[in-house]
Amino acid sequence: MKKYMILLMLMCGALYTMQAQEVKPVYTQDGDMVKATFYHDNGQVAQAGHFLNGKLQGEWVMYDTSGKKIAIGQYAEGVKTGKWFFWEGELLKEVDYSNNQIVAVVNWNNGESLVIN
Repeated sequence: MKKYMILLMLMCGALYTMQAQEVKPVYTQDGDMVKATFYHDNGQVAQAGHFLNGKLQGEWVMYDTSGKKIAIGQYAEGVKTGKWFFWEGELLKEVDYSNNQIVAVVNWNNGESLVIN
């Protein structure tokens, strides 16, 4: 009986360890920059982009847990810049950034826009 209890405890411990493992980010050198890919707990890509001198740089893309794109935008030396796009169901939000500050928002729904400032 003691052997079965020890075996059961070992199996439970192994199962817990497998569930507790999180997917770690992957970093690869890409010229002067470092390409970074971050993952959701289910193994799907959460976001991907580049770092330059330790700061977010260039295009970054974010995905939900099913792999569907939910956002895309640009960084310049760690600062959000230019147009960013966020998908929320049938709605597309276009957000203009200047120096990490939102300057304009346009909501697109079925080809019609509504400008929000």
